[in-house]
Amino acid sequence: MNKVFRAKRTRAKIHGTADRPRLSVHFSNQHITAQIIDDDKKATLCYVTTVGQKMTGTKVEKATKIGEAIAKKAKSAKITKVVFDRGSKLYAGRMSALAEAARKEGLEF
Repeated sequence: MNKVFRAKRTRAKIHGTADRPRLSVHFSNQHITAQIIDDDKKATLCYVTTVGQKMTGTKVEKATKIGEAIAKKAKSAKITKVVFDRGSKLYAGRMSALAEAARKEGLEF
């Protein structure tokens, strides 16, 4: 139950607009998905996932690569500022590695 409450609490404060879309991150046991969403239009602007890719390394290294890739795709889509949506996950480990990698590539939270 704790995860559900945490996710609802986080998402109640976050809303992606055209000026600041939402960067949503999902971790499964094997894969990582990050997508930038405009909630007003209910559309995904760009996304990156490890599904179907052969990435080597630890889960933190994969999260770092995904963070860099989503920031590069956001730049090509002319998105510089986003609202970070961590969902039900705590900001630690893979989540912080992804966020820091995206920040290093120029994405502003």
